[in-house]
Amino acid sequence: MIRDLLLSLRPVRVFSCSLLLLAFSVGAFAQDDAAAKAEAEKQAAELVKAADAAKQQADQAEAALKAAQQKAAELQNAEVKLKSDAAKAEKATKEAEEKLKPEQEKVTKADAAKAAAEKAANDAKAALDALKKQLADAEKKAADETAKAAAAQKALADAQAAMAAVQKTVNDAKTALTAAQTGLKQTGEQLAAFKPQLDKAGETFAALDRAHIEKRQAAEHALIKIGKLVSFAESVAPIFAKRCLACHNAKTAKGRYNMETFAATLKGGESGEALVAGDPDSSTLFAMLEDGSMPKDADPLTPEQLAAVKQWIATGAILDAGFAPNQPLIEIMPKLPQPPAPEAYPVPIPVTAVAFSPDGTQLATSGYHEVVLWNVGDGKIIRRITNVAERVYDVEFTADGQQLVVAAGTPAQIGEAKIFNVADGALLGDLIRTDDSVFGVSLSPDGKRLATCGADRSIRVFDYASKQQQLLIEDHADWVMDIAWSPDGSKLASASRDKTSKVFDANTGDSLVTFNGHGQPVYGVAFSPDGNLVVTSGSDKQIRVWNTGDAKQVRAIGGFGNEVFRLVVTADGNVFSCSADKNARIHQISDGKLVRTFGGHADWVYSIAVNPGTKRVAAGAYNGDVRIWNLDDAAETLKFVAAPGYTPPAATAAK
Repeated sequence: MIRDLLLSLRPVRVFSCSLLLLAFSVGAFAQDDAAAKAEAEKQAAELVKAADAAKQQADQAEAALKAAQQKAAELQNAEVKLKSDAAKAEKATKEAEEKLKPEQEKVTKADAAKAAAEKAANDAKAALDALKKQLADAEKKAADETAKAAAAQKALADAQAAMAAVQKTVNDAKTALTAAQTGLKQTGEQLAAFKPQLDKAGETFAALDRAHIEKRQAAEHALIKIGKLVSFAESVAPIFAKRCLACHNAKTAKGRYNMETFAATLKGGESGEALVAGDPDSSTLFAMLEDGSMPKDADPLTPEQLAAVKQWIATGAILDAGFAPNQPLIEIMPKLPQPPAPEAYPVPIPVTAVAFSPDGTQLATSGYHEVVLWNVGDGKIIRRITNVAERVYDVEFTADGQQLVVAAGTPAQIGEAKIFNVADGALLGDLIRTDDSVFGVSLSPDGKRLATCGADRSIRVFDYASKQQQLLIEDHADWVMDIAWSPDGSKLASASRDKTSKVFDANTGDSLVTFNGHGQPVYGVAFSPDGNLVVTSGSDKQIRVWNTGDAKQVRAIGGFGNEVFRLVVTADGNVFSCSADKNARIHQISDGKLVRTFGGHADWVYSIAVNPGTKRVAAGAYNGDVRIWNLDDAAETLKFVAAPGYTPPAATAAK
């Protein structure tokens, strides 16, 4: 680049020399003509001057050129040196970089080693701190253990002292026991010798008490006969039970007056003393009965009933001999036969219970003060079993078909569970009488026990052979509508108007679980064939299946148009139900699937029965109709009105 600059400056010097030669030529021509010479001289002078100036400029340019060339040479030298230095620097850099890599690796390793060392130092410090803490804890624990050892030593000393005292007590007790055993033996011998005398005294007292009661009863009977006394048990208690107990019981007690027992009747209520023995006119109870203010909102007592109550008060208002004052009226009243059933029904009544005999040839249906046995083949009456309360709510045959258990009641007056001989209708057992209806009966799978439930909120279990009550369960807050045994007989399940179903231990009566999934009154209950599930039905239009262990719902079965009443579960895992939507149905417990519907009824269907052997299903309705269907195809095989002697109005008109 500097060399090119020098070459470009050379023509300037050549041009200056040409100007000088031109000046010499002009001077030669000036000698021939003076003027021209002078002019030429002038011009020459000017040219010289110009040449000098040009030379000066050329010299300056040359000097500048030299300076530039020198500068260029210096720059070239500097450039060469810089290139050399740069090459050396580049080489040195590469060598330094090559040397730097291992050093960097060393630094990296050193950093890692430093970090590891710092971590190890921190860990060591933490470990040291932990060891210091452990040492401190160990020292504290050692101190504590030392204190405990001292305390234990003291406790040992105290225990040894106490043991010595106890040993002394034991020795004293052994001495006393020996003496007591000797005395006990002597006393036992004396008691054994005295027992005949004690037994005799007991027998004598029992005999004298019986004699006293018998004599008192004889005296009372004599006084009753001549009108000097009135039997409370036979003449007055039935009146109070029938006309008063509906409002004046322990649960209701209107006016705080409870008349469930003789003692409660005498006690009175919020109005004070109810009776003044010997003075009917001063007795508030009689005054209210006489003026018709009691029974409230009901027909007054008949003149005969008023006369009996008045005479009872006038003659001392006493309780018959042999009864306790706190016995319920229902227990001291005579067990009189129930009113007879009508020879011919003027109208049909709701069929609230149906049951097949084990062989499927007979069907028992509820009636008015009776149970009617029908021939399943032709619908003819086989037998009418009477001497039952007004309404029959449940019936069940024994496994051999020879006996029939009946649950019945006259609402707010009496409830009963009775056993009848199927062959002739004879009463074989009168298990229970309560002050309100009995709704359900259920025989245990082995037939040895019988459970009942009813409006008194109780469940009772009886030994079937002896007819003795074994259990009384009072765990529900309202009517118990139905009762069922588990397949192994170890549990009972209930359905109640208090909107719950419960499972109980059948041996102890303990409540095991409570199911409240219906949220409405529960009417029907049954166990699944394996006993692991309970099936219930209710006012919520649902059948619900739930676990016996934790009362958790497994499934709900819907599709009903109204309330679902009774249930029957068969060994094949099907649940039969009847509903106020006028149908009976079969569902599978396993998945809730509807298997079959049995239709044809024109009114609420209250009761249902199944006989797997003959493959028949029967149901009774509110209007008195009974229908029997074939199990496999729901074809109707028989229909009749369960009202003996009833003649439909249309048939009467035609006749």
